[in-house]
Amino acid sequence: MRVAATLVKDGRADACVSAGNTGAWMAITRYVLKTLDGIDRPALTASLPNGAGGATTMLDLGANVDCSAEHLLQFGIMGSALVSALDQKERPRVGLLNVGEEVIKGNDIVKEAAELLRASTLNFQGNVEGNQIFQDRVDVVVCDGFVGNVVLKATEGLARMVSGMIRQEFKRSPLTMAAGLVATPVLNRFREQVDSRRYNGAALLGLRGVVFKSHGSADAFSFGWALQRTYDAVAGGLQERTAAAVAQLTKGVQETRE
Repeated sequence: MRVAATLVKDGRADACVSAGNTGAWMAITRYVLKTLDGIDRPALTASLPNGAGGATTMLDLGANVDCSAEHLLQFGIMGSALVSALDQKERPRVGLLNVGEEVIKGNDIVKEAAELLRASTLNFQGNVEGNQIFQDRVDVVVCDGFVGNVVLKATEGLARMVSGMIRQEFKRSPLTMAAGLVATPVLNRFREQVDSRRYNGAALLGLRGVVFKSHGSADAFSFGWALQRTYDAVAGGLQERTAAAVAQLTKGVQETRE
């Protein structure tokens, strides 16, 4: 992992991706590559499938358990840059995960973060609730790492449970087994849409280089998707977009203070 990060730092590689220990990978890449000016902490982000056949990008997913309002603003900036690079969306919709859509909802940090996001140049759509993550309401969902990791793990568990229940129901009797054969094409398409392997590859944003993290238990198919996402991020100019967005944010903060 240290060798891979050093290759990026020296300009001999455009990006690096690892399926190793997440904590070690974060520590190594942060030490070797350093963070961008204006970014306090790197953020771990990944995509979750939504009902429109696309995906919703969410961050942070566990790198930062305790966050300030400024950190959440930085996450919004970096997440927006990632979606722009991967999906060619110039103005991604950004939402702040909260317990309600109303501006009065949430704790003090979330309320302050909402004000910062609303005052920024981001295409901020306001607060979003947990069930709206999968409704194509926004392209980017911002939250702290504690909440994000819980949502991610709950989503993975729910997907496995639903798939298992469907298999059990179709095996219940000869009649349901026959119905399962007829429904095979539909079930296969459903399985593809919710297959977590197709969404493998979490970007570690805010560093001076493109860094991705693959799931530790990834098979060849899953790791291939992580490599593809890493390639697409480089091809889409993720690093340049992120640096430009962060520089604009830093300039705006300085002007406000002056």
